[in-house]
Amino acid sequence: FSLDDSWSSFWKNLKKEGHVFGNHTYQHTYFINDLDNNKVMVRPQFGPYAGKKVTVDQPNLCSELQLVNERFKKMTGSPLDPVWRAPGGKVSPQYIEMGHICGYTHIGWSPAGFLGDELSSEKFSNKYLLDKALREIRSGDVLMAHLGIWSRQDAWAPAVLEPLIIGLKEKGFCFETINQTKRNSQFSRIIQ
Repeated sequence: FSLDDSWSSFWKNLKKEGHVFGNHTYQHTYFINDLDNNKVMVRPQFGPYAGKKVTVDQPNLCSELQLVNERFKKMTGSPLDPVWRAPGGKVSPQYIEMGHICGYTHIGWSPAGFLGDELSSEKFSNKYLLDKALREIRSGDVLMAHLGIWSRQDAWAPAVLEPLIIGLKEKGFCFETINQTKRNSQFSRIIQ
């Protein structure tokens, strides 16, 4: 829903501030497994095939990714940056390569970098999620949080975000954005 026209000014403002925007698929499409002949099985969360297993090939994936890019460009006047992350972080080498052929480098996150903001508040308290992250995050991990998941009753941000940043800094961690990481020669080689 964040690609609806009503979000246009929000994205324009963030783009002006220099934020990097990657692709997450138009229909929030989850990878299931590889198939023969450079095809994969996926399950879109939205759209006409929502909840159903669907076989896609290279052109199908590129089309799905291009829909997001077109909407974002229409709203902001700028294309997406050439990065994507598959919903749920589920991928295979074949699926990553398919995305690469479409012009996108896949950026996943580390298991410890899944900060749990979309988990049930009743089962996973903010204190539990903060303690777990501070205990498990290691140097080089990519961290991910939604900062606004509708299903969580006890808001994760700012309750966990600020103490997490402070706690990680106290442990000697420093942070990089994707833009800073792109300057790293290994990442630059991947996206060129």
